[in-house]
Amino acid sequence: MKYIGAHVSAAGGVFNAPENAAQLGANAFALFTKNQKRWDAKDLNSAEIAKFKEQCAELGFTPQQILPHDSYLINLGHPEEEKLERSRSAFLDEMQRCDQLGLMYLNFHPGSHLKQVDESTCLSTIAASVNIALCASENVIAVVENTAGQGSNVGYSFEHLAEIIRQVEDKKRIGVCIDTCHTFAAGYDLSSTAACEKTFAEFDAIVGFEYLKGMHLNDSKKECGSRVDRHAPLGEGSIGWDCFKYIMHDSRFDNIPLILETPEPQRWAEEISTLRSWCSE
Repeated sequence: MKYIGAHVSAAGGVFNAPENAAQLGANAFALFTKNQKRWDAKDLNSAEIAKFKEQCAELGFTPQQILPHDSYLINLGHPEEEKLERSRSAFLDEMQRCDQLGLMYLNFHPGSHLKQVDESTCLSTIAASVNIALCASENVIAVVENTAGQGSNVGYSFEHLAEIIRQVEDKKRIGVCIDTCHTFAAGYDLSSTAACEKTFAEFDAIVGFEYLKGMHLNDSKKECGSRVDRHAPLGEGSIGWDCFKYIMHDSRFDNIPLILETPEPQRWAEEISTLRSWCSE
């Protein structure tokens, strides 16, 4: 089954996210479990946790259909010790919040070297950060998202993702989220069925589909290889519709959250409906 949804608001409490997703006709969703632009947040209380779980159960969302995202402030590859420790502490807190909510994934951006260390050193720091979090938490799988390669971000190549996975000790608790816009901007063509075949064959050979735990479905405002992360509505960017039809038709993308982060939320219900219409073709 295809789990298709969007990154919905959790304003007013995490328990509002399932209803916001259901109103879109979604059977998957992403959310922030805290304010993504602040380091600190109030602890989740027992009432909030219980209500979130009740809403998910009532509306038919299992943990396999939910892909929470961590704070944008976190940089698990930060080259400065004090700032790295702050990021590691915040990441662990988010892992623990997901565990409290009964969730199985935490999607995160790998990090940036800030032009102070080389990419290899940064990748090793990220893997070490993940190892620390996994040792200090239970159950939740850390899901690293590929990047567009903008600025000093690492994680833009499949080799980068594979290297992080190689250095993570518990392979059962590490996974990957592929963002279609980021993939395309990083130089992997997705603009035709043949291009998708080639790109995903490369992903399987280097990383492996067994590590794919979720996807972000976004078109790209910029051309292939631009290294610029600018999302576009589906079918209205440089990727076009063929990629999204390909994903809907391919069973390798079944049973993982397929999450829209396209820039016009008022169109999410329509985009979800269009994607779902191709699942039975």
